Amino acid sequence: MSKILIVEDQVLIANYIKNLLNDSDLKDVELAFTVEDATQKMNVFHPDIILLDINLHGKDTGIMWAKEFVKNSQIIFITGQTEKETMLKAFEVNPVTYLTKPVKESDLIAAIELAKIKNKVNYVIVKNGFDDVKVNFEDILFLKSDKNYVDIQLTNKTITIRNTLDNFYKELDSEMFCRVHRSYIVNKSKVTQKKSSFIKVNEFELPISRSFSFDF
Repeated sequence: MSKILIVEDQVLIANYIKNLLNDSDLKDVELAFTVEDATQKMNVFHPDIILLDINLHGKDTGIMWAKEFVKNSQIIFITGQTEKETMLKAFEVNPVTYLTKPVKESDLIAAIELAKIKNKVNYVIVKNGFDDVKVNFEDILFLKSDKNYVDIQLTNKTITIRNTLDNFYKELDSEMFCRVHRSYIVNKSKVTQKKSSFIKVNEFELPISRSFSFDF
């Protein structure tokens, strides 16, 4: 679930936006009413998405704060004005979009969904010996559980990591990967054949369980 930080100096507006998000089942939401508070929340909360007022106790202060402190979060600007000069400054930090006050629920949720798409990660970092290795989802054929270890079968090699299959599954794209057996997770795009009791991924034959549905 995405973590959302609302940075807005008007308390009523901030709480109104938070309530809209909560009503849409987005519960992991924090509030910040000043840039100082926002900086502290950034370091502790680590939001995926920031709803940021352009003018925090001063003209363009939200933009300036974003330039200095926001590195890995998607920004959605909130503004009461649409001056061309201000918008051009705002676009320098590559926001997802901007919402004008009063914020409409439909616009807010659409912006959040867009931010989620832009935030989507297509790789995972794993330990291979003493090295951190970036593994692209596209290169993964399937995963096999071996108690407290997971074999990551790639197109050209196998990487074994210390982890459980359940935990590792949480780091994957659920639209791309599917659990087919208590011991196997497969990249759906890599399946080459399906039978009643097994599937094939290239030359590999993987068992499938009745308790896990699978389509490709």
